[in-house]
Amino acid sequence: MKEVILIPKRNVDIKLETDIITPDAFAGKSAEEIGNLSIWQGPRTYPLCKFFEVQGNGGISEAETLIRIKGDVTRVKRIGECMSAGKIEIEGSVGMHLGTGMKGGKIFVAGDTDSWPAMEMTGGLLHIKGNAGDHVGCAYRGKWHGMKGGRIVIEGSARHQVGGGMDGGEIFVEGNVEGFCGIRQNGGLIIVKGKALRGVGAEMTAGIIVIGGKIERFSPGFEYVGIEEGLTFGGVELKGKFKKFIGDYAISTRAKGVLYVAVDTNSEL
Repeated sequence: MKEVILIPKRNVDIKLETDIITPDAFAGKSAEEIGNLSIWQGPRTYPLCKFFEVQGNGGISEAETLIRIKGDVTRVKRIGECMSAGKIEIEGSVGMHLGTGMKGGKIFVAGDTDSWPAMEMTGGLLHIKGNAGDHVGCAYRGKWHGMKGGRIVIEGSARHQVGGGMDGGEIFVEGNVEGFCGIRQNGGLIIVKGKALRGVGAEMTAGIIVIGGKIERFSPGFEYVGIEEGLTFGGVELKGKFKKFIGDYAISTRAKGVLYVAVDTNSEL
């Protein structure tokens, strides 16, 4: 696998739109050709080399191309958009829309991500060592369907609307989430090992959500069906007892969404 290294040259004021930072776009190109690819900053386009030092050449295919970004890129958006194969490794934190529409390949982030990571992804892996912002794996504004496949792993916490409208795939959060995790979920799996603020599974019709910590404000449209001990989903084993609920009946009488909630931290439910 050939490696392309991108090193930020300067502080960025107006955020950059860099949907060309993908193994698909870099494959088969030299460092000079990669540096001449156009990116947007506000209403203007500039060559990538204006903002990044480019080292190394792309592989013979996207699957044989690794992009390593050395430094903080929190003001750089759309890295990995629609990538189909290969790898991106970011040695810092990153801006909005990371991996939007991702079809395959792997993205690893050593730091945090801003909002909308892996929006509407259909395949591949996004692994975030730090925290994520709002709308992980969600749908675009005005659309109902979010991620359809792939896997998102967040070792820290995430904010609002994790997995909003998701149809498939898997999201694992080691830490906590805030409001409306799994809102309008139609399929797929969300596992949160920490706590959740409110609105978990609101308007969901299918899929599975597991919350290992306390839910501060429980959604009223779920019906209790019993207790299960020990759960295994997506290769993740969860010990302890979980209360099982079906819903969200507030939105549909035929809802088949499944919500598991840890007994120890939610004894009042």
